Amino acid sequence: MDGGFLGFGASLMLDFVVCALVGVAPLLGLSIYLVACRKMYAAHRALQLVIGGALLATVVAFEADMHLFHDGWEGIVNPIPESPRVSGDDFEFLKDVLHLHMVFAVSTPVFWTATTVLGMRNFANPPRPNGHSWMHKALGRLAAIDLLLTSATGLAFYYFGFVAPKLA
Repeated sequence: MDGGFLGFGASLMLDFVVCALVGVAPLLGLSIYLVACRKMYAAHRALQLVIGGALLATVVAFEADMHLFHDGWEGIVNPIPESPRVSGDDFEFLKDVLHLHMVFAVSTPVFWTATTVLGMRNFANPPRPNGHSWMHKALGRLAAIDLLLTSATGLAFYYFGFVAPKLA
């Protein structure tokens, strides 16, 4: 499963994940706009379920690809150990970026799942504001911020692991 389509030497699935990370912010913004400004609660619910499902499928496919075909993230970054793309201090920095990314990548599904499950349990269908709204709004903000930080740190990992070495 080699041969990403962005031209920086990443795997196909990693390039796909990067595109998803870029696309999630506008979709998240649209979803928040629909609920906060337009009071379109059902559209917000539907879009959040689509975003969550798409991200879950993307992450599962990426993790499977990374572990089954690339021997982990190091195998994607440095597929030829004798000629590493990233090494030394740059590799240590990349590991630090990845560790920071993983903090958000692990917490995001927790917040997202809690927000979604509690929302599905506590809002009618079609959804409308009720006593759970304040908690849903607070959890939603945490989930949205966490998802944006996951995206930003994921994009930073891609940049330092694939784009910057190609520019050097």
